[in-house]
Amino acid sequence: MLLKKQTVWLLTMLSLVVVLSVYYITSPEQNGNSMAGIEQKSANQKTAVKGKDNKAATSQTDAGAKITSEPASDEVFEALRMDLDDQRSKRKEELENIVASTDLPTEKRNQAYDEMKKLDETAIKEDLLESLIKAMNYEDALVQVDGGQVRITVKADKLSPSAANDIIQMVKQEINGLQHVAVKFQPKK
Repeated sequence: MLLKKQTVWLLTMLSLVVVLSVYYITSPEQNGNSMAGIEQKSANQKTAVKGKDNKAATSQTDAGAKITSEPASDEVFEALRMDLDDQRSKRKEELENIVASTDLPTEKRNQAYDEMKKLDETAIKEDLLESLIKAMNYEDALVQVDGGQVRITVKADKLSPSAANDIIQMVKQEINGLQHVAVKFQPKK
């Protein structure tokens, strides 16, 4: 009796796999939504970011921060976010492997765990700062925190030293111990 139930279950699962495979192969949406298409689109976005025309205007604020302005699009912001997320995910995966390893000393595993927590905290800070900057009536913002340095890219129409100073002051209030804050404006297309 048990053998019959297992056989019926196995045949049911195999037939389900066959039906889903046939559906996937004959699906009309396969061309637009396949993983290869998504990977190609991602590669095109990264190429667009690297190959973008860099006609940048630079000025200095009262606080000594550098402001740069260059054309941007939503794809550039998204490609940069995806790249940053990919880098963090890879690093986090490496750290998870270290934490899970029983061959390493406890001290190394604790350091890896602490670094994982810092990565998560950094991502939360970046999201918070992006939200606060958008609340200052900017269309989009990209914040990259790296230790004591913060790089901010803001999508805006005008290059304004006073606006950059406002952003820098807000960031310094949210994150203590910053050594350098750079604000880069990218005009809307």
